[in-house]
Amino acid sequence: MESLWKLSYLLEPASLALIVTAVSVAYASASRALDHGKEMERNLDFSEASITLDRSQALMIPLASSCSLLLMFYLFSSVSHLVTAFTAGASVMALFFCLSPSIAYAKSQLNLMDPFVSRCCSKSFTRLQGLLLTFCISTVAVWLVTGHWLLNNVLGISICIAFVSHVRLPNIKICSLLLVCLFVYDVFWVFFSERFFGANVMVSVATQKASNPVHTVANKLSLPGLQLITKKIELPVKLVFPRNLLGGIVPGSTPGDYMMLGLGDMV
Repeated sequence: MESLWKLSYLLEPASLALIVTAVSVAYASASRALDHGKEMERNLDFSEASITLDRSQALMIPLASSCSLLLMFYLFSSVSHLVTAFTAGASVMALFFCLSPSIAYAKSQLNLMDPFVSRCCSKSFTRLQGLLLTFCISTVAVWLVTGHWLLNNVLGISICIAFVSHVRLPNIKICSLLLVCLFVYDVFWVFFSERFFGANVMVSVATQKASNPVHTVANKLSLPGLQLITKKIELPVKLVFPRNLLGGIVPGSTPGDYMMLGLGDMV
């Protein structure tokens, strides 16, 4: 009975929000992936816009992820600026990808004119797409300045949806192989890595914050408003919800406590 009582934390607002968000993201990722696949097939550009995994690639994903995890574990402080900058660029592209269908919907519903303004990487770029790209860049810029957990979640969700939409599993055998490999990867790094590396590698990487390059540059140039820029920032590789989501302090927690779920668990 006592063990069941310990599960009562699942009824906390933060827990419920995390569960609902994870389920919604899984559904949205699958739906967007189907729509994206149909769109690419119509445009005869399916092979260029997605990656279809074969058996060797499915086996390499856990190995590459393990190498990346160890790199982040040992050298995170040295490469955190680079990782943050790369993540910011990826977040802009992912957010643009996720919001792009809204452009087509707005044009069809409102009969909007959307003239081409330029071409980039052999693809046409319209005025509405330019406005959307500006919005995405602004959103990521605000995240870099404030480090707000809500923006972190928005960008993390965008990355998750974009990844699922562009990575294809051709059959159930490759899918099963990938899931088994990722299961072994997850179990090892969460439960057994401490025996080999002296610390829980997965938890250490997931909970450490990256140095904010915006703060570093502003500090070097002595720009005004430095105190408004967060020095350390959570990377959008997980969903985070404060334990005191609706105000007040949850028993046994502090104001800075967060519940989190890695994007890989949703993917």
